[in-house]
Amino acid sequence: MDKSNLATVEKMWRREIEAATTYAHLANRESDPKRKDILMRLAAQEESHAARWAERIKAATGRTPDRKAVEKGLSWFQRISDPNVVLHRLEQEENKAEAEYDDLMARLVDPADRKIAEDAKFDEKDHAVILRALAGGGAVPTPRSTLDSILRRERWHKRGTGWIGDAIYGVNDGLGAVFGIVSGMAGYTGGSEVVLAAGLAGTMASALSMGAGAYLASKSEREVYESEVSRERAEIEEDPHEELLELELFYQLKGFSAEESRAMAERIQKEPKQFLRTLVHEELGLSEETFPNPWRSTISAMVSTAIGGFIPIIPFFFTVGMPAVVASFAISTIAHFAVGASKALVTTRPWWASGTEMTVVGVLEAAITYGLGVAFAGY
Repeated sequence: MDKSNLATVEKMWRREIEAATTYAHLANRESDPKRKDILMRLAAQEESHAARWAERIKAATGRTPDRKAVEKGLSWFQRISDPNVVLHRLEQEENKAEAEYDDLMARLVDPADRKIAEDAKFDEKDHAVILRALAGGGAVPTPRSTLDSILRRERWHKRGTGWIGDAIYGVNDGLGAVFGIVSGMAGYTGGSEVVLAAGLAGTMASALSMGAGAYLASKSEREVYESEVSRERAEIEEDPHEELLELELFYQLKGFSAEESRAMAERIQKEPKQFLRTLVHEELGLSEETFPNPWRSTISAMVSTAIGGFIPIIPFFFTVGMPAVVASFAISTIAHFAVGASKALVTTRPWWASGTEMTVVGVLEAAITYGLGVAFAGY
């Protein structure tokens, strides 16, 4: 082994020792037994590579490299930083190591050295895939997290509750928004006919806004899904082994053994369409079956929001002045409790707690907007 190759081999040995030590540190800090087991297996593989390189270094130089010096020099970042950040950094290092092994293999002549480099390169590639999956919940944004941030800005969009939950949230938004408008205008005008006009306008605006939000949220989710399916299909065609490894790892994280995960992943891979759909679901949490119908969501949002917004203005169809204001406050307060209590259909909270909470919020909202209306009327 010439000096230039020896220097590269020693560098790769140090990299393997650093990786093994870091994986062991992360495993000791990990509370999830499945993730801990995966990290320990990664550490064992890196130790195996390091041991094989150490033997070649000793054969070439007559000395055994000192791993303690490498362990002592391990950066504070790898020791105490956030685990997900360390995993992302390790993924970058594994990708870099794969490229360096490519360069090293082009220069090695000894078959034993080439065999070690070839095996290590293959494992480094797999490790990068595993690290990307393990660190998927970290700070680095993914298409799924980006989509979620968009959908959170749409007040209407609530996943997993069905049309009943959608209707409840629509009534909730309409009632809260228009009750605030009616209270503010009642304080400003003393309960004149203007309150009815403002309430109707607010009801219409809220309903249209919610309908548009529901439609755009549903449509955006489907577009993101279709985009991710196309991307995943291209990745499968480019490197089917890497995608198989990803699916295998997802099953391990769910509690299956390595052998069971491998068998399940290989079985699914034999059905290309199912393999593609499963990868999209496991990696991004996207499933076509869970998508709401855009038009149904739109209509449901508009109608339920309009119903909620209509409640506070009912008394102003029959009377004006303080009698209308008092009646509006009374029926809106009762409606707030009823809508809040109905949330128990889609949550685990007691009905009376949800009802009371929403009633308090509604009363505070009415008091603040009414007070603002009175204050502005004084100018």
